Order: sequence, then structure tokens, then C-alpha cells
Amino acid sequence: METLYKDAETGCCPRFDPQPWDEKEVTWENRLFLKDRVRSFLHIPLNFGRVMVKNMERIVAADALPPEPLLLSDENSLWGADVYIGVAKEVPGADMRRISGTFLTKVFEGPFKDARKWCQQMQAYVKSQGKIAKKTYYFYTTCPKCAKHYGKNYVVLVAQV
Repeated sequence: METLYKDAETGCCPRFDPQPWDEKEVTWENRLFLKDRVRSFLHIPLNFGRVMVKNMERIVAADALPPEPLLLSDENSLWGADVYIGVAKEVPGADMRRISGTFLTKVFEGPFKDARKWCQQMQAYVKSQGKIAKKTYYFYTTCPKCAKHYGKNYVVLVAQV
């Protein structure tokens, strides 16, 4: 696959700045995403890389790469997750979805094994804001190779309220 974000020092994922995402409220109106499904075993993805490569090739071919990456994962089953890849425009032949709503965000850093702890902390944060989470997405900010290069594995929890 060709280079994605050419300005990124890795040529792949840009360095993630947590500040604009940490403990923020954001509103999306018909934000456009390409939707796909990843198979998992007990929330451990089995074909995540293959699904991402396939879809990123489609997005690049359609010239639909957004200025900043946004990848949401809806961990809706022990056996799979819906992934929503932010795009700049429609991708022919893809399952396109629009997401609207108000969301609270909180940044976490560390190994994926901490996801349960992050989820609990996110629920506490949402409650501290006087809100109730309707749905929570995981925003994976970089691929594993880039996370290793940058020395940080940031994940943003995005709770629709």
C-alpha cells in the first residue's frame, strides 16, 4: 500500500496530539465514515490489519483520505467489532455511514489490556459531567507500528451522550 499521510514522520499515521481530544465535548453533524466489520475472539481482533489495509486502499483510490485520521471501533460483541473509518467523501462500493450527535472524549495511553480500566474511567468521567453514555467508541489514533515508533499508544474513548 502506498504511503498514507506523507507529512507524517512515519509516512503512515501522523503523530497524535492528545490535547484537542482530552476531556472535550464534540458535536458531529452527519460525519461521514466507511463502515466495516472485524472478527474478534474475546475482543481480541483477528483480522484488523487485513480489514484496514483493504479499506485504506479503497479510501486512497477514491481520493477520500481526510486531513486527520479518525478510526472508531464499536466493540459490540466478544466475536467482532464494527469499525468506522473517517473519510473526506463517499467511497464507491463501500458501506457508508453518517454519525451525528454530541460526544464526550477522554484520552488514555498504554497497552490495550487496560481497556476495561479505561472504560470504567470513561464512565466515571461521563457521570461527573452529569451525562449518560448511550454508546462508546474506541478511537485508535495510530497503527501499532506507528505507536511503537512514537513511543505512545494513545486511545480516545468517545462516548455519545
